[in-house]
Amino acid sequence: MTGRDGDDVLVLGGGVIGLACAHYLIRAGRQVRVIEQGVVGRGSSHGNCGTLTPSHALPLAAPGVIGQALRWMFRPDAPFYIRPRFDPTLWAWLLRFAAHCNARDCARATRAKADLLKASRSLIEALIVDEGVACEFQASGLTYVFREPSAWAAFQDRHAPLLTLGIDWQAWDAGRLAREEPVLRDGLAGGVHFPGDARLRPDRLVAELARLVRAGGGRIEERNKLRGFRREGDRIVEVDTERGPRRAGQIVFALGAWSPELARPLGLRLPIQPGKGYSITYTRPDPAPTRPLVLKEDSVCVTTWDSGFRLGSTMEFSGYDSRLDPLRLRALVRGAQRYLRSPEGPQHVEDWYGWRPMTWDDLPILGPAPGLRNFLLATGHGMLGVSLAAVTGHLIADFICGRSPIVDPTASRPERFVN
Repeated sequence: MTGRDGDDVLVLGGGVIGLACAHYLIRAGRQVRVIEQGVVGRGSSHGNCGTLTPSHALPLAAPGVIGQALRWMFRPDAPFYIRPRFDPTLWAWLLRFAAHCNARDCARATRAKADLLKASRSLIEALIVDEGVACEFQASGLTYVFREPSAWAAFQDRHAPLLTLGIDWQAWDAGRLAREEPVLRDGLAGGVHFPGDARLRPDRLVAELARLVRAGGGRIEERNKLRGFRREGDRIVEVDTERGPRRAGQIVFALGAWSPELARPLGLRLPIQPGKGYSITYTRPDPAPTRPLVLKEDSVCVTTWDSGFRLGSTMEFSGYDSRLDPLRLRALVRGAQRYLRSPEGPQHVEDWYGWRPMTWDDLPILGPAPGLRNFLLATGHGMLGVSLAAVTGHLIADFICGRSPIVDPTASRPERFVN
């Protein structure tokens, strides 16, 4: 239903999640306006590693993670780093995160993430083929690489349940790994290859989604900051922006790591912390890896496209700290040097950081907000915004259009955070 003197659907946020929601809503026949406070695709959608990863179905909240994080806490270059400081909100979040680091909750989250990731992987390839999306997509698979035999064996044990959830993987010994990826150094223990994963260039995916939204009649307003909401009973009747009020029948809230602050005036306490990730982009080296790699012990993701080469990852909990920490950037290069013969490209292009919206159970927040009939949440995707964009967009369209959901959304519904 179109809001009085307004839009049918207003999408708040022009990253990969917001644009995917807009696209699937337009495909469902809805009239859509997107509000973006900056420039489309310049947030966490811009500099991530661009992998589509059913392989990442196991949650960050898993047995053993807290112990490892504590051991790394005083190492500023550690892959998982919590900057020591007084932050009651962060420590409350970490306590809830720690409570989910058990076998039962890990298994539950793995099942839910596997369903979402598999559906999204299929949807995004169909979108790329059907709509001619030019984003350097390749159904390449992804390989985890290990220096230590014990880490290689432990990874296989931990990921055995994925086989029963329809996510295939293959163990590669050192010989097979060397044949598949000659760019790797000698002396590595082995690898685990996930043939169902893929890669794409994330900034180009976002640009193409914006193109599709505009081509479908959607409007995108950039550099228009959200100021607040006007609520009447159980409905949001107006969104206040720098360019004036905007009205809509339905509102989709897809503001990533900024979600907690901007949802608070509505009485919504979203349990999201900004998890800071880094990347370095180069021109493509020669030779280059043939598929995305995760250099496991150092937690470095390596992605190669025709147009470039990127080292990325790390998880830093330091609030909304906007410094580009050279120590953590150097850690990416140092990690790559332990595995790759050519750890850097010939020309440096960009250093980058972005904040991922991390929930304590490592599942997104998808669906109608409790107590608000026309306000839907599409946030909390953690490190998997690109991987989960398509299924999120489809699910939001399912909710708004009253269709049966493409996958069971129960584990991701906002109600799980309501006390």
